[in-house]
Amino acid sequence: QVQLVESGGGLVQAGGSLNLSCAASGNIFSINAINWYRQAAGKQRELVATITGGGSTNYVDSVQGRFTISRDFAKNTVYLQMNSLKPEDTAVYYCNAEKVLSGTTYYAELWGQGTQVTVSS
Repeated sequence: QVQLVESGGGLVQAGGSLNLSCAASGNIFSINAINWYRQAAGKQRELVATITGGGSTNYVDSVQGRFTISRDFAKNTVYLQMNSLKPEDTAVYYCNAEKVLSGTTYYAELWGQGTQVTVSS
């Protein structure tokens, strides 16, 4: 069974940096795209960044130039480097994988458990 496990969240002061990781466990043949979402208290979940199997990336405007998503295919791990953090970046960050093929099992999407990021002013 494939699982996504996030790590790297924590408390940081405004202007600081964090590097989130999303590790996919299991016998994975392919993943179409991996996304990072975030959900702040009382708000809807928001798509923050995407990286496709071909390496293309996309970001929500509010993090453009501050966040970088990258992927280590050999480790089945995706990273979200977050720099120049702002209090408004405070949220639970979730990893999401689309169209995952593991052995003969196909998953339309998978979600991690989330990791808390708190940015103090």
